[in-house]
Amino acid sequence: MSPTEEQILSALRVVQDPDLHRDIVTLGFIKELKICGGQVAFKIELTTPACPVKDLLHQQAQDAVFAVPGVEQVNIEMTAQVRERPPTGQELIPGVKQCIAIASGKGGVGKSTLTCNLAVALAQKGAKVGLMDADVYGPSIPLMMGCASERPLTRDNKIEPIVRFGVKIMSLGLLLEEGQAVLWRGPMVAGTVKQLLADVDWGDLDYLLVDLPPGTGDAPMSLAQLAPLTGVVIVSTPQMVAAQIAAKSAALFKRLNAPVIGVIENMGDYICPHCGEVSRLFSGVTGEELAQQLGSPYLGSIPLDPKVGESSLEGAPSLIAYPSLPQAEAFRKVAGRLAQQISISTLARAEVDRSAQFSPA
Repeated sequence: MSPTEEQILSALRVVQDPDLHRDIVTLGFIKELKICGGQVAFKIELTTPACPVKDLLHQQAQDAVFAVPGVEQVNIEMTAQVRERPPTGQELIPGVKQCIAIASGKGGVGKSTLTCNLAVALAQKGAKVGLMDADVYGPSIPLMMGCASERPLTRDNKIEPIVRFGVKIMSLGLLLEEGQAVLWRGPMVAGTVKQLLADVDWGDLDYLLVDLPPGTGDAPMSLAQLAPLTGVVIVSTPQMVAAQIAAKSAALFKRLNAPVIGVIENMGDYICPHCGEVSRLFSGVTGEELAQQLGSPYLGSIPLDPKVGESSLEGAPSLIAYPSLPQAEAFRKVAGRLAQQISISTLARAEVDRSAQFSPA
């Protein structure tokens, strides 16, 4: 006897997403279920192409369906559809599903380098990714992404982003002449941030990563108030001063109702390229300890490797230049965890909005 759709779905309810803590049927992941005799085929549509447990879910779903009497063959196609953040009143970037700010309390922690590599890692997983350089004081993304000499075109009154390594890029550095300096005042910063959001043809994106200038000045505040942020990622190094200032930056965003969805430690362990010995060169507050202090998820640590900075100065993220080194694998893992937290945050916010909608006045 052929299995029924009800039997298949019932079997699949034992498979739970370990991050969303619900079964894949309730989450709506099962698509296009087809049964022909003993052959069963369906799609599992995840919330991000960068899902780090994709293979695990595939295996668990396959095992669950094979346990149903009458099933002889199981064909599962793994797909992904990034969920959109809940809509806000003003949509400056209507085609962008998720907007994530990458922030730090102080300069010199490698935030821009890390942002470039995260953008590339997400793009390599199949996501549609944009990278906005909101550091109006010292835009460095064009140099790091190898497009500093290019100038964007304008079409239908919209600025076309430059594309590198599968990532759409826009920066004030692409709009200024080489060596041109700008005297910034508060209102000008807000206007420029708004222009980089609204006047750029970002198209349809799964993720827009926004590289912020360090500190708690006009640019971070303008972005938090203007952009429909999913959340903020705090970057720190294992040093006491860096952690203290990063905590102040996190406090600012919480006051602006922009949730901190993760902490990343940069310049963590140093792995000797000759003997493989692991050393900890800094002895301050670790990224994991900072995350615990902030009550935020810890997304992981990027090893200290001179090649990361060297490749950026040569116009290629280290994930492109040195894809097999430990730092490259660390970038991929952190990108996957970031994608996880974006999905968790989006689902949680949607449920809060839904509860508010149906709760009695």
